[in-house]
Amino acid sequence: MSLLERLFSIGPVRKAIWQLWYPFLTRRLRNEDVLFLNYAFEADPPVGLQLDPADEPNRACIQLYHHVATQVDLQGKDVLEVSCGHGGGASWLTRTLHPASYTGLDLNPTGIAFCKKRHQVSGLRFVQGDAQSLPYPPQTFDAVINVEASHCYPDFPGFLASVARVLKTHGHFLYADFRFRDQWADWEQALSQAPLEIVQTRDISHEVLRGMEHNAAHSAALVSRCLPAPLHSLGRDFAGVPGARVYEALKSGELSYRSWCFRKP
Repeated sequence: MSLLERLFSIGPVRKAIWQLWYPFLTRRLRNEDVLFLNYAFEADPPVGLQLDPADEPNRACIQLYHHVATQVDLQGKDVLEVSCGHGGGASWLTRTLHPASYTGLDLNPTGIAFCKKRHQVSGLRFVQGDAQSLPYPPQTFDAVINVEASHCYPDFPGFLASVARVLKTHGHFLYADFRFRDQWADWEQALSQAPLEIVQTRDISHEVLRGMEHNAAHSAALVSRCLPAPLHSLGRDFAGVPGARVYEALKSGELSYRSWCFRKP
């Protein structure tokens, strides 16, 4: 295990590193109009979403959000997205699925400032906040969405408890993320012990791998253009570029990417 991997295994240290990384990344990408910080999803055959021309460049990332969020009907619902990144998914889901309200929350204040400036959509708001301590009273939301972020959290069971607290009775938690093989047992145990019922789950590793390949050229160019040379290796891994660690682990089966729909009893 490398020194960086050892540091990331310590919860408070991991959180501190991410708190530095994401604002740094937002500043480096601010002139590129990067709206998604997650990997992507490409089904075979293709999903076939009808997208506006302005959304088309982000098709593969949008398809991941579509897969996660359309597990239930969000029309007319109050929705919270935890760790909304640069807000691309929040904007697209609000515009197309027509929730009554959609709140995007993220720990990164630089990212939230970007979202507020970039996404002017009726019914959509962005707030700075901590996924580990959601700043809402019990029974606030009909649905909580979390896409590819929980691997950053130092207390994953605590996050799940916080999600359950803010969900209304019979509300849904729509979730997707990845873990390496040595983390699967703890991941599965935390999910099985959460105060939520599993409605459905799916391994989407192959679809995410195809999504990475779909975005590969663009992602590699962004890394080369926007990050200093000493961070190119980390950037390629973060972006899921073929040849980088995350991509190769997903391809070999050492990393699993899964989605879930949970229901609060």
